[in-house]
Amino acid sequence: MTPEDSSTAVPRQPLADTFAVYFKPRVLIVMFLGFSSGLPLALSGSTLFVWMTEAGVNLGTIGLFALVGTPYTIKFLWAPLIDALDVPVLSRRFGRRRGWLLLSQFLLIAAIVLLGTCDPTTSAVVVALGALLVATASATQDIIVDAFRVESLDESEQAAGMASYVAAYRIGMLASTAGALFLVSGFQSFGLGHHAAWTAGYAVMAALVLIGVATTLSAAEPEKSLNANAAHARENTGRRIVEAAVGAFSEFLTRDMAFLALVFVVLFKFTDALSGAMTAPFVIDLGFSRNEYAAIIKGVGLAATLLGGFAGGSVARALSLPASLWIGGVLQGLANLAFSAQAMLGHNAAWLTFAIVVENFTSAIGTVIFVAYLSALCRNPLHTATQYALLTALAAFGRTYLSSGAGFIAAAAGWAWFFAICAAAGLPALALLAVLQWRGHFDGLALPKK
Repeated sequence: MTPEDSSTAVPRQPLADTFAVYFKPRVLIVMFLGFSSGLPLALSGSTLFVWMTEAGVNLGTIGLFALVGTPYTIKFLWAPLIDALDVPVLSRRFGRRRGWLLLSQFLLIAAIVLLGTCDPTTSAVVVALGALLVATASATQDIIVDAFRVESLDESEQAAGMASYVAAYRIGMLASTAGALFLVSGFQSFGLGHHAAWTAGYAVMAALVLIGVATTLSAAEPEKSLNANAAHARENTGRRIVEAAVGAFSEFLTRDMAFLALVFVVLFKFTDALSGAMTAPFVIDLGFSRNEYAAIIKGVGLAATLLGGFAGGSVARALSLPASLWIGGVLQGLANLAFSAQAMLGHNAAWLTFAIVVENFTSAIGTVIFVAYLSALCRNPLHTATQYALLTALAAFGRTYLSSGAGFIAAAAGWAWFFAICAAAGLPALALLAVLQWRGHFDGLALPKK
């Protein structure tokens, strides 16, 4: 890609048209599905870590709980089944994508309720199994939502759809972090015991999945999925599964620099993943209360997340993919240094507010741009779910495995150095980005700017 190509001016649009795209029915559907995807992640992650920290579980064990996110890293293994098979009754009634969405959402509700009945003070193994079920149902929903988003939006709607999806995803995470923490405190104030309050809080989170169910019921099956159904009708089930698996992987892996790109996918969000695994225990360890942390996330944290999501969408629309990735990668790495300063300042609410604003804003920018990159890699409706699942599973590898030792690093290095290490963890991805850009990986790989 030449400098001239990267800096091509984007035709200006009237401001009303720029915002109108966010209110198109397809974009709104994607937005609400983004909320449904973002909701479960913290329930087997940071919110669960707060519960475990309060229960007296040690930092090393809490860090190892990152491993319950394994389904997010291996979801590509069952993604071909979702591309190739229909859900009995549901797919016939609602369509291939929507049938699978409903099944995953019903399973997710049951898994969240089950996790809420577990007790960290009794058995960490039982809690881990409950969290693993939530992660599996959540990863399955993510496979389908990602395919639905890529297939249902027109090219001119992709950037707006990504921004809306990521903003709503972060709101879903906010509901299951700050929202869940406030609920638990509220239930305790009404006289419920510690464990009963957490169980009730998780039950409310399970009920919020019904927002995703309602969205699925009101959505229309993507036209690209309907076309794929016609291809399915001409093949037997076994052949469809084999072709979905082999075709998706072989088509992607035969691309130039495919393996280098896959390593880049693993590392791009690693800086976020490493720090995110320990942010909640860090804040509690500094002496902030559960409600103080939740209030900051709920207030300015939400605003920063929304602004960051739409800022990321604007960057993705206005600049080339490599330029956008440079901006997102640098910002999300540097944001960790605000928490290093927090560790040195100690219990300082004003600085914690600043640190969370910076982290939420830059992380949202990086996520939107990263989603733009992944979406640009997946264009075949017969393989959308499988290919996107492979890419997002690799992205989750850092969050699940590479960050599983975060608790031990924090315990050994101290909080200030830990977050400095998190900032440095973003450098390998930037080095790979430079190599990919130099070798022309991004030539012809971009979302439309109109």
